Amino acid sequence: MALLAMTACNKKQEQQQTPAIEDFTYHVDQFYDLEILRYRVPDFEQLSLQQKTLVYYLTEAALRGRDILYDQNCKHNLCIRRTLEAVYENYQGDKNSEDFKNLELYLKRVWFSNGIHHHYGEDKFLPEFSQDFFTEAVKSIDADKLPLWNGESVDDMLARIEPVMFRNDTLMKKCNQAEGQDLIATSACNYYEGVTQAEVEAYYAAHKDTSEAPISLGLNAKIIKRNGVVEEQVYKVGGLYGDALSDIADCLKKAAEYAENEQQKEVILNLVSYYESGDLHTFNDYCIAWVKDINSRVDFVNGFTETYGDPLGLTASWESIVNFKNLEATERTEKIANNAQYFEDNSPVAPEYKKKEVKGVTAKVITAAILAGDCYPSTPIGINLPNANWIRQQYGSKSVTIENITEAYDEAAKGYGTSKEFFWSEEEIERSKLYGTMTDNLHTDLHECLGHASGQLLPGVAEDALKEHAKTLEEGRADLFGLYYCADPKIVELGILPNMEAYKAQYYEYMLNGLMLQLRRIEPGKDLEEAHMRNRQMIAQWVYEHGQAENVVEFKERDGKHFIVINNYERLRELFGELLGIVQDIKSRGDYEAGKALVETYAVKVNEPLKLEIRERYAKLNVAPYKGFVNPVYKPVFDKNGNITDVTIDYTEGYVEQHLRYSHDYSVLPTYNE
Repeated sequence: MALLAMTACNKKQEQQQTPAIEDFTYHVDQFYDLEILRYRVPDFEQLSLQQKTLVYYLTEAALRGRDILYDQNCKHNLCIRRTLEAVYENYQGDKNSEDFKNLELYLKRVWFSNGIHHHYGEDKFLPEFSQDFFTEAVKSIDADKLPLWNGESVDDMLARIEPVMFRNDTLMKKCNQAEGQDLIATSACNYYEGVTQAEVEAYYAAHKDTSEAPISLGLNAKIIKRNGVVEEQVYKVGGLYGDALSDIADCLKKAAEYAENEQQKEVILNLVSYYESGDLHTFNDYCIAWVKDINSRVDFVNGFTETYGDPLGLTASWESIVNFKNLEATERTEKIANNAQYFEDNSPVAPEYKKKEVKGVTAKVITAAILAGDCYPSTPIGINLPNANWIRQQYGSKSVTIENITEAYDEAAKGYGTSKEFFWSEEEIERSKLYGTMTDNLHTDLHECLGHASGQLLPGVAEDALKEHAKTLEEGRADLFGLYYCADPKIVELGILPNMEAYKAQYYEYMLNGLMLQLRRIEPGKDLEEAHMRNRQMIAQWVYEHGQAENVVEFKERDGKHFIVINNYERLRELFGELLGIVQDIKSRGDYEAGKALVETYAVKVNEPLKLEIRERYAKLNVAPYKGFVNPVYKPVFDKNGNITDVTIDYTEGYVEQHLRYSHDYSVLPTYNE
């Protein structure tokens, strides 16, 4: 196709040769508590030219949403990031000084977290350079290189952002989940302004959709109070985040020209219509069309998807993943999906909570081509969408395991020494070597493919009945489903695991992580905040406590160090099943008080001495507790007539270089968005 007039998605790029595969290295950078990796995109070169071009335009659409997430995470993030980048690139002082090196470290952390709050722990991280240095550095560069807002002076800008950056009593938690507080007033995220939690809950109660095909109220809107009236600012072209969404829609329209089939083209154009209108009924149409598109090899997620960043669990953060099917590995997930009714029928939950007919469960193993928004630099390893229960029930869901990401984690972890430091004996170490990767992938398959898709709400139960605890309980439900069925003989019968010994690798690693290892991520004196971490501790602590009388799982001490020992794997499976029944009962009945009690009892508070021990042991290994990625770079190759003749992939871009390029090439939003 001839190159069209220059638009947001029609910028010719120079061809760059892909490095030889033997030159590939997974490790890119390491700083603070973070390690940066890169991931391979196997088989991209084997895609057809049409598929490669489709991937290219979908990746361009993904990258153009980057600024949205920064602004959602905190209204000052874009101003702070742009100011830091201006100093980093233009400062003429001593770049070897401790202050400048600490500014670089802080900027790297801001890039990783898409803002000034820790991506997992939710707390604001403070600069380790002085405020005086920052003031002097900012004032030393040309004012036209700074993100001055509405004609303000440099002093005015500094007066606005320096308290946010340096004070330890301002906007300290991105998403507060603490009981007994106004969650909106105590959260720094930018989903609400000028309203209280009570006002927001009253607003949505008055607008609740009780139809058979309800919209996801609040999913794509910021709630504000204007002239004393509570109202929505909708994310759409011409509305909030309109400039970025217009660019995304432009790229999606280009992608639609290369769709593999009419069904996929309908999906892409439905998403464009949703971005242009902001209409959540159109979003439902898009979700249904997306679920039905099971024949395309290339696929994507693009939009306001997950609500973990909203303290009320209503408004979604922006994210995107572009991917294509791993044909060989998908045979595993197809076996699981094809037996979905068996797993539902034999689930250890009350009969009234089981689906009589499991519909539309599709599962595949994918190769990620690009990560963006709330999936970058830190990313999930599995996805199950859409989130609306009624669409899942009537039309089904899609589940994916992102195997080239898990490959990168596994390859980078070789030589870390964590198993020797934390596993109780050689038996657990050898079992992990034999079965660890396959059971990790299986648990992700079961979690995403069947766990989230299992069960049903009782008639009249609201989707948001569990409020701020909904995500922890839902992730716990899916994890428990996966854990229970990892040890089911059906898995061996289907040829997914080689024997009934393999599942023990997953059980041991899950309990070790839930009771001990994930504590390395928590700062001294802090509790668990993030939903996935809460879910893992909730499960591990509950089964540990309820199995104590039978000594199912125990702590042992050796050389002053604590270890986990599992004495009865079969009984542990039964306990996972019992807890699954409890969590499904809470969800199906919408029992907020029971859910709150379960989360607050097992998921929040941590063993402080054990946490300090784990952190000290990890520090000696020099292993960063969090991992993230740089993306490959896709470059279209044009002939003399402007036709795309190939799309190449390059793996050589570094962490700093990538983020600076993204800020130069994909930053279209105003510094402050209203």
